Amino acid sequence: MVRLDCSGTDCLVQVRDLDKKYHRGNEVIDVLRGTNLDVARGEFVAFMGPSGSGKTTLLNLVGGLDEPTSGTIAIDGREINSLSRKELTRFRSQYIGFIFQMYNLIPVLTSFQNVQLPLLLTGLSRSERVKHVEAALDIVELSGRMKHYPSQLSGGEAQRVAIARAIVTDPVLLLCDEPTGDLDRQTGDGILELLKRLSKEFGKTILMVTHDPRAAAIADTILHLEKGVLVEAQHPGEVS
Repeated sequence: MVRLDCSGTDCLVQVRDLDKKYHRGNEVIDVLRGTNLDVARGEFVAFMGPSGSGKTTLLNLVGGLDEPTSGTIAIDGREINSLSRKELTRFRSQYIGFIFQMYNLIPVLTSFQNVQLPLLLTGLSRSERVKHVEAALDIVELSGRMKHYPSQLSGGEAQRVAIARAIVTDPVLLLCDEPTGDLDRQTGDGILELLKRLSKEFGKTILMVTHDPRAAAIADTILHLEKGVLVEAQHPGEVS
Protein backbone atom coordinates (compact mmCIF):
# COMPACT_ATOMS: atom_id res chain seq x y z
CA MET A 1 0.00 0.00 0.00
CA VAL A 2 1.20 3.50 -0.79
CA ARG A 3 0.66 5.74 2.22
CA LEU A 4 1.24 9.44 2.72
CA ASP A 5 1.52 9.31 6.50
CA CYS A 6 -2.13 9.92 7.27
CA SER A 7 -4.51 8.16 9.60
CA GLY A 8 -7.99 8.63 10.98
CA THR A 9 -9.45 12.08 10.42
CA ASP A 10 -6.19 13.22 8.77
CA CYS A 11 -6.96 11.00 5.77
CA LEU A 12 -9.13 12.57 3.09
CA VAL A 13 -8.84 9.90 0.36
CA GLN A 14 -8.65 6.17 1.08
CA VAL A 15 -8.50 3.65 -1.78
CA ARG A 16 -8.58 -0.05 -1.00
CA ASP A 17 -7.95 -3.04 -3.30
CA LEU A 18 -9.10 -1.08 -6.34
CA ASP A 19 -9.40 -2.98 -9.62
CA LYS A 20 -10.64 -1.64 -12.94
CA LYS A 21 -11.10 -3.95 -15.92
CA TYR A 22 -12.36 -3.23 -19.41
CA HIS A 23 -13.61 -5.82 -21.88
CA ARG A 24 -12.61 -5.55 -25.53
CA GLY A 25 -14.22 -8.46 -27.31
CA ASN A 26 -12.94 -11.58 -25.56
CA GLU A 27 -9.97 -9.70 -24.14
CA VAL A 28 -9.94 -8.44 -20.54
CA ILE A 29 -7.78 -5.37 -19.97
CA ASP A 30 -6.57 -4.75 -16.42
CA VAL A 31 -6.28 -0.97 -16.16
CA LEU A 32 -5.81 -0.89 -12.38
CA ARG A 33 -4.80 -3.84 -10.23
CA GLY A 34 -5.09 -3.95 -6.45
CA THR A 35 -4.49 -0.23 -5.96
CA ASN A 36 -4.25 0.95 -2.34
CA LEU A 37 -3.70 4.59 -1.51
CA ASP A 38 -4.04 7.01 1.40
CA VAL A 39 -3.92 10.76 0.85
CA ALA A 40 -3.79 13.18 3.75
CA ARG A 41 -5.80 16.37 3.95
CA GLY A 42 -3.96 19.24 2.30
CA GLU A 43 -1.51 16.98 0.43
CA PHE A 44 -0.54 17.69 -3.16
CA VAL A 45 0.08 14.41 -4.99
CA ALA A 46 1.26 14.03 -8.59
CA PHE A 47 0.72 10.81 -10.55
CA MET A 48 3.19 9.98 -13.30
CA GLY A 49 3.63 7.05 -15.64
CA PRO A 50 3.49 6.14 -19.33
CA SER A 51 0.32 6.50 -21.41
CA GLY A 52 -2.10 3.69 -20.63
CA SER A 53 -0.73 3.11 -17.14
CA GLY A 54 -4.04 3.95 -15.47
CA LYS A 55 -3.39 7.49 -14.21
CA THR A 56 -6.49 9.15 -15.62
CA THR A 57 -8.60 6.08 -14.81
CA LEU A 58 -7.56 6.35 -11.17
CA LEU A 59 -8.41 10.06 -11.15
CA ASN A 60 -11.81 9.40 -12.71
CA LEU A 61 -12.57 6.67 -10.18
CA VAL A 62 -11.67 8.89 -7.23
CA GLY A 63 -13.86 11.60 -8.74
CA GLY A 64 -16.80 9.26 -9.16
CA LEU A 65 -16.80 9.68 -12.94
CA ASP A 66 -16.28 5.95 -13.41
CA GLU A 67 -17.08 2.84 -11.38
CA PRO A 68 -14.49 0.33 -10.13
CA THR A 69 -14.69 -3.34 -11.00
CA SER A 70 -13.95 -4.08 -7.36
CA GLY A 71 -12.54 -2.33 -4.31
CA THR A 72 -13.60 0.78 -2.41
CA ILE A 73 -12.99 4.52 -2.54
CA ALA A 74 -13.72 6.71 0.48
CA ILE A 75 -13.53 10.49 0.55
CA ASP A 76 -13.77 12.22 3.89
CA GLY A 77 -14.91 8.92 5.37
CA ARG A 78 -17.72 8.35 2.88
CA GLU A 79 -17.56 5.40 0.50
CA ILE A 80 -18.47 6.98 -2.82
CA ASN A 81 -18.94 3.78 -4.83
CA SER A 82 -21.87 2.84 -2.59
CA LEU A 83 -23.77 6.08 -3.33
CA SER A 84 -26.72 6.29 -5.69
CA ARG A 85 -26.30 8.35 -8.85
CA LYS A 86 -28.21 11.26 -7.31
CA GLU A 87 -26.23 11.08 -4.06
CA LEU A 88 -22.95 10.92 -5.97
CA THR A 89 -23.82 13.97 -8.07
CA ARG A 90 -24.60 15.94 -4.94
CA PHE A 91 -21.45 14.67 -3.19
CA ARG A 92 -19.23 15.68 -6.12
CA SER A 93 -20.76 19.16 -6.23
CA GLN A 94 -19.87 19.69 -2.57
CA TYR A 95 -16.54 17.92 -2.18
CA ILE A 96 -14.72 17.72 -5.54
CA GLY A 97 -13.48 20.20 -8.14
CA PHE A 98 -12.27 19.04 -11.57
CA ILE A 99 -9.58 20.70 -13.71
CA PHE A 100 -8.97 19.29 -17.19
CA GLN A 101 -6.35 19.83 -19.89
CA MET A 102 -8.81 21.33 -22.38
CA TYR A 103 -10.62 23.69 -19.94
CA ASN A 104 -14.12 22.52 -21.01
CA LEU A 105 -15.56 26.02 -20.85
CA ILE A 106 -18.92 26.64 -22.53
CA PRO A 107 -18.26 29.02 -25.47
CA VAL A 108 -21.54 30.95 -25.25
CA LEU A 109 -21.11 31.74 -21.54
CA THR A 110 -18.94 34.48 -20.04
CA SER A 111 -16.22 33.74 -17.51
CA PHE A 112 -18.62 34.69 -14.74
CA GLN A 113 -21.33 32.38 -16.09
CA ASN A 114 -18.92 29.47 -16.58
CA VAL A 115 -17.65 29.77 -13.02
CA GLN A 116 -21.18 30.05 -11.66
CA LEU A 117 -22.34 26.75 -13.20
CA PRO A 118 -21.49 24.44 -10.24
CA LEU A 119 -23.34 26.78 -7.89
CA LEU A 120 -26.60 26.22 -9.77
CA LEU A 121 -26.69 22.78 -8.14
CA THR A 122 -26.69 24.37 -4.69
CA GLY A 123 -29.34 26.23 -2.75
CA LEU A 124 -27.44 29.50 -2.75
CA SER A 125 -29.30 32.71 -3.54
CA ARG A 126 -28.27 34.80 -6.54
CA SER A 127 -26.45 37.32 -4.35
CA GLU A 128 -24.56 34.52 -2.60
CA ARG A 129 -23.60 32.99 -5.96
CA VAL A 130 -22.28 36.36 -7.12
CA LYS A 131 -20.08 36.62 -4.02
CA HIS A 132 -18.70 33.11 -4.53
CA VAL A 133 -17.95 33.69 -8.22
CA GLU A 134 -16.28 37.03 -7.59
CA ALA A 135 -14.14 35.51 -4.83
CA ALA A 136 -13.07 32.59 -7.04
CA LEU A 137 -12.16 34.86 -9.96
CA ASP A 138 -10.23 37.11 -7.58
CA ILE A 139 -8.17 34.14 -6.33
CA VAL A 140 -7.15 33.27 -9.91
CA GLU A 141 -6.51 36.99 -10.64
CA LEU A 142 -9.15 37.32 -13.35
CA SER A 143 -11.64 39.74 -11.79
CA GLY A 144 -11.21 42.01 -14.77
CA ARG A 145 -12.15 39.30 -17.28
CA MET A 146 -15.43 38.05 -15.81
CA LYS A 147 -17.51 39.44 -18.70
CA HIS A 148 -15.27 37.96 -21.38
CA TYR A 149 -16.16 34.86 -23.39
CA PRO A 150 -13.73 31.92 -23.78
CA SER A 151 -12.86 33.03 -27.33
CA GLN A 152 -11.64 36.34 -25.87
CA LEU A 153 -9.27 34.65 -23.39
CA SER A 154 -5.74 33.36 -23.78
CA GLY A 155 -5.06 29.70 -23.00
CA GLY A 156 -3.71 30.58 -19.58
CA GLU A 157 -6.70 32.77 -18.80
CA ALA A 158 -9.11 30.05 -19.92
CA GLN A 159 -7.41 27.56 -17.60
CA ARG A 160 -7.63 30.05 -14.73
CA VAL A 161 -11.35 30.40 -15.37
CA ALA A 162 -11.59 26.60 -15.29
CA ILE A 163 -9.73 26.59 -11.96
CA ALA A 164 -12.07 29.26 -10.59
CA ARG A 165 -15.01 27.07 -11.64
CA ALA A 166 -13.40 24.11 -9.83
CA ILE A 167 -12.95 26.01 -6.56
CA VAL A 168 -16.13 28.12 -6.53
CA THR A 169 -17.99 25.63 -4.30
CA ASP A 170 -14.98 25.49 -1.94
CA PRO A 171 -14.38 21.74 -2.43
CA VAL A 172 -11.90 19.90 -0.23
CA LEU A 173 -10.44 17.92 -3.15
CA LEU A 174 -9.18 19.08 -6.56
CA LEU A 175 -8.59 16.53 -9.33
CA CYS A 176 -6.35 17.82 -12.13
CA ASP A 177 -5.79 15.89 -15.37
CA GLU A 178 -2.79 17.35 -17.26
CA PRO A 179 -3.74 20.92 -16.26
CA THR A 180 -0.75 22.43 -18.12
CA GLY A 181 -0.66 19.98 -21.05
CA ASP A 182 -2.11 22.47 -23.54
CA LEU A 183 -0.07 25.48 -22.41
CA ASP A 184 3.38 26.86 -23.20
CA ARG A 185 5.97 26.56 -20.45
CA GLN A 186 5.72 30.12 -19.10
CA THR A 187 1.93 30.04 -18.97
CA GLY A 188 1.98 26.54 -17.52
CA ASP A 189 4.35 27.64 -14.78
CA GLY A 190 1.85 30.30 -13.77
CA ILE A 191 -0.91 27.69 -13.51
CA LEU A 192 1.33 25.44 -11.42
CA GLU A 193 2.11 28.30 -9.06
CA LEU A 194 -1.63 28.87 -8.69
CA LEU A 195 -2.22 25.20 -7.87
CA LYS A 196 0.60 25.31 -5.34
CA ARG A 197 -1.01 28.36 -3.75
CA LEU A 198 -4.37 26.59 -3.55
CA SER A 199 -2.63 23.74 -1.73
CA LYS A 200 -0.50 25.75 0.69
CA GLU A 201 -2.59 28.85 1.29
CA PHE A 202 -6.11 27.45 0.99
CA GLY A 203 -5.44 23.90 2.22
CA LYS A 204 -6.84 22.11 -0.83
CA THR A 205 -6.00 18.45 -1.31
CA ILE A 206 -4.83 18.04 -4.91
CA LEU A 207 -4.38 14.94 -7.06
CA MET A 208 -2.73 15.76 -10.38
CA VAL A 209 -1.95 13.58 -13.39
CA THR A 210 0.98 14.81 -15.46
CA HIS A 211 3.65 13.63 -17.91
CA ASP A 212 5.89 16.60 -17.07
CA PRO A 213 8.52 16.08 -14.34
CA ARG A 214 8.73 19.86 -13.86
CA ALA A 215 5.01 19.99 -13.14
CA ALA A 216 5.20 16.99 -10.81
CA ALA A 217 8.05 18.61 -8.89
CA ILE A 218 5.72 21.17 -7.27
CA ALA A 219 3.79 18.37 -5.54
CA ASP A 220 4.51 17.11 -2.04
CA THR A 221 4.72 13.51 -3.25
CA ILE A 222 5.04 11.85 -6.66
CA LEU A 223 3.51 8.43 -7.25
CA HIS A 224 4.24 6.28 -10.31
CA LEU A 225 1.84 3.95 -12.09
CA GLU A 226 3.18 1.12 -14.23
CA LYS A 227 0.67 -1.12 -16.02
CA GLY A 228 -2.04 -0.37 -13.48
CA VAL A 229 0.13 -0.79 -10.38
CA LEU A 230 1.46 1.90 -8.05
CA VAL A 231 5.14 0.97 -8.01
CA GLU A 232 6.95 3.68 -6.08
CA ALA A 233 6.70 6.99 -4.33
CA GLN A 234 9.11 9.87 -4.65
CA HIS A 235 9.56 13.25 -3.11
CA PRO A 236 9.95 16.04 -5.68
CA GLY A 237 13.63 16.50 -4.88
CA GLU A 238 14.29 12.98 -6.13
CA VAL A 239 12.91 13.65 -9.63
CA SER A 240 15.62 13.95 -12.26
